[in-house]
Amino acid sequence: MSGATDYDVEAVRADFPILNTRVGDYPLAYLDSANTSQKPQVVIDAVADHYAHHNANVARAMHKLGLEATQAYEGGRERIARFIGAERPEEVIALSNASEGLNLCAYTLGSRLKPGDEVVVSVMEHHSNLVPWQLACQRTGATLRWFDITDEGRLDLEKAEREGLINEHTKVVSIALASNVLGTVNPVTAIAAQAHAVGAVMVVDASQAVPQMPVDVSTLGADLVAFTGHKMVGPTGIGILWGHYDLLADLPPFLGGGEMIEIVRMDHSTYAEPPHRFEAGTPPIAQMVGLAKAADYLDGVGMAAIAAHERDIADYALAGLTGLKGLRILGPTEAVDRTGTISFTIEGVHPHDAMSLMDSHGVAVRGGHHCARPLHERLGIQASLRASAYLYTTRGEIDALVDAVEYARDFFTGRTLTGAGAGRSDS
Repeated sequence: MSGATDYDVEAVRADFPILNTRVGDYPLAYLDSANTSQKPQVVIDAVADHYAHHNANVARAMHKLGLEATQAYEGGRERIARFIGAERPEEVIALSNASEGLNLCAYTLGSRLKPGDEVVVSVMEHHSNLVPWQLACQRTGATLRWFDITDEGRLDLEKAEREGLINEHTKVVSIALASNVLGTVNPVTAIAAQAHAVGAVMVVDASQAVPQMPVDVSTLGADLVAFTGHKMVGPTGIGILWGHYDLLADLPPFLGGGEMIEIVRMDHSTYAEPPHRFEAGTPPIAQMVGLAKAADYLDGVGMAAIAAHERDIADYALAGLTGLKGLRILGPTEAVDRTGTISFTIEGVHPHDAMSLMDSHGVAVRGGHHCARPLHERLGIQASLRASAYLYTTRGEIDALVDAVEYARDFFTGRTLTGAGAGRSDS
């Protein structure tokens, strides 16, 4: 197949030193970016430079290094606000990861719940957008309900409407913008409109979307959006929670400690305005510096171009994988409203066994339930293999994936190849 765009993937790859890694005799084909992305040299350099030349704590330190660190940290907040289309930087909260952001949402919004109230999620949620809501409902007596999925791996909107899933009892709807297993991109804007029509708050887990596609929070329809830095070519140890400022100002603190306070007395305290109200203790300073540089890098490549490249890679991968006998693709089999994350099973082969054998051929994929066990149970399986592409993925790496999958299938099932293409459904 010819390339769908003039996207220069080799120029992108040159920015990522780790992609030159070899695994034995094989070049690394890194297809685990839904787990964590690799980092370009400019991000690595930005973090190293901060620690080498500007390291200090923020806010309290008024000396030269303290001022530099504070300016870098708050400058990073402003950069991320621009990256996601936030109206003001005070709407951007820096946390340790997206899981902390979703827990913050569940804890603070959970303080409003009572028996008879309902929280709506989906069966495709990552555990980070499921367990916190389970805990909130257990604490308050509220009821947890969820969207089911269709056979194609998309939200079953017709069933939800038929059953009145979002109704006058709904107080929170929390949905992934893109599934970390199925690759499905969900219609969160339409769902948000339904949530708002009954007075509910719309929370979105955008961890698998913000790195892959343009996301503008001003038009998304959500009230709160969580995502993580390490999946968008940024450092580990930082996640972002965005929220409408008026909503954030109305929410109670999540964690107590330094920086989130206004005045502390022995018998009571008052709290800072957002975002600092939700940033107790020393924040991820160097990580924010690195994340700002990651935003610069992604915007330099172009988020629309990255999304188009990922669709092209997804289309190519789906064509190659669906041509193999014994494979079951989980989720949409067309590169429409989906990311480059593709999960699948191999008949008669445990995903962990296949993953290990594929790794020996330089192909890095993930095997397991991918922190989405209820989804796998809904699909009638315990685990799956997941190959996830990103802005640096090549068609050659997808060819290596298909070959490695075919090799693993034949190795573990005892099939014998008789020639090029043997074992494929079109052979």
